[in-house]
Amino acid sequence: MGNVADKIQDLKDRKARILQMGGEKAVAKHKEKGKLTARERLDLFFDKETFREVDAFVIHRCGNFGMEKVEIPSDGVVTGYGKVDGRTVFAFAQDFTARAGSLGEMHAKKICKVMDMALKAGAPFVGFNDSGGARIQEGVDALSGFGQIFYRNSISSGVIPQISAIMGTTAGGAVYSPAMTDYIFMVKNTSFMFITGPQVIKAVTGEEISFEDLGGASAHNEKSGVSHFACESEEDAIDKIKKLLSFLPSNNMEDPPIVDTGDRPDRMDPALDTLIPDNPNQSYDMRTVIAAIVDSGDFFEPHELYAPNILIGFARLNGRTIGIIANQPAYMGGALDINASDKASRFIRFCDAFNIPMLTIADVPGYLPGSDQEWGGIIRHGAKLLWTYSEATVPKLLLVTRKDYGGSYLAMCSKDLGADMAFAWPTAEIAVMGAAGAANIIHAREIKAAEDPGAKRKEKIQEYEDLFSNPYRAAERGYIDDVIIPSETRPRLIDALEALCGKRELRPPKKHGNIPL
Repeated sequence: MGNVADKIQDLKDRKARILQMGGEKAVAKHKEKGKLTARERLDLFFDKETFREVDAFVIHRCGNFGMEKVEIPSDGVVTGYGKVDGRTVFAFAQDFTARAGSLGEMHAKKICKVMDMALKAGAPFVGFNDSGGARIQEGVDALSGFGQIFYRNSISSGVIPQISAIMGTTAGGAVYSPAMTDYIFMVKNTSFMFITGPQVIKAVTGEEISFEDLGGASAHNEKSGVSHFACESEEDAIDKIKKLLSFLPSNNMEDPPIVDTGDRPDRMDPALDTLIPDNPNQSYDMRTVIAAIVDSGDFFEPHELYAPNILIGFARLNGRTIGIIANQPAYMGGALDINASDKASRFIRFCDAFNIPMLTIADVPGYLPGSDQEWGGIIRHGAKLLWTYSEATVPKLLLVTRKDYGGSYLAMCSKDLGADMAFAWPTAEIAVMGAAGAANIIHAREIKAAEDPGAKRKEKIQEYEDLFSNPYRAAERGYIDDVIIPSETRPRLIDALEALCGKRELRPPKKHGNIPL
């Protein structure tokens, strides 16, 4: 058996073999592609020397197709926990150098163990995905492993933040766990996600398509909306994950951390007073408004490339994390459509789940018209915004900068849907619809019968504008709490947020509602 020194040396030798992962040749081939190894990713992610590995000695127990002779260090996945900016986080990183990081029974059990630990500890869970998918030799055991992970993704949702980094090709069943997490990060040119790959598509449909066009970072960040961040490199992805975590609480029982950003709460920005164009058909960039209001102009934006007619993201007001949902008049006039509704609705639910107050900035002409939108289910998708704002119990602030019309006025967190404090700039126009459309409907007969229909129409449009193309009728009814000078927006929002930070609001007890998915 040997003495104690021999046993300690044996332990060190075993660990050294495990640290070699798939072996020198496999690691070199992996790095030639410009990719980091699983262990390098974890070392970059966690604070220096805080990562503690769990289940390093686990091996598979498959005896099919000669697998009993195949050694897979750590069964192709590194799992454990450590500190990120001083806070505990649990993580796994699949090791593509060890049998392509394929998922088998024990590989899945390792991931499930740290998922269970994260849930019990109330700590975020991060997965670095780099896997060839299910280990076919293990058959239904591999499928069971995926199912056990999916179940835990669902159970943990809304309790702890779950983040996925796609660090290679993620295909088949392997894409569904990331899709069930809160945020997905992809790396340009080296990350791919798809249910069926280009070869299968060609065999079944005859369509020829590249990995990048089918499931690359651009495809999923711009077209499908599956991914939230398109990163320049793996290092960039890891930095962005850390930044995201800095805005979030560790679990749903905590509030987000308060950070001293050094930005004065009473700071004003005179440039906002002249930002809104005199011509109502002229656009401006809503990011300019956001940058002027939030601490240090720092706006961290998921889904930046998807549904650009609406903006979502994290920022701080006097050190407190907020979630921002804002129409973008510089794209499609800021109109709401199917994709924008989905994008904002999921973000609203995330903020509500993790005690993040929300600021909604409205400049919206309406829902996008057209048969494509109607047949695509804009009614159902648009209803998600109404649902999620109504459901959310965190503090909700509303700022109306310009147009806020009709159903889209309601969908952008109106008082009726639970805005706790609603502000408007003097340039705000709060009405059922734009003046031209309203005049055409209300005064149709009068305009038609006039000696000069064009002049009469112009007169009636002006009449409607004088009545409704301002924030004061809404303020008279209490739908707007105050009309403010644009340059004073930051201190007014900070005051409101401070006043509401202790908000408590209950909903009727129920298992869950039936959201119009």
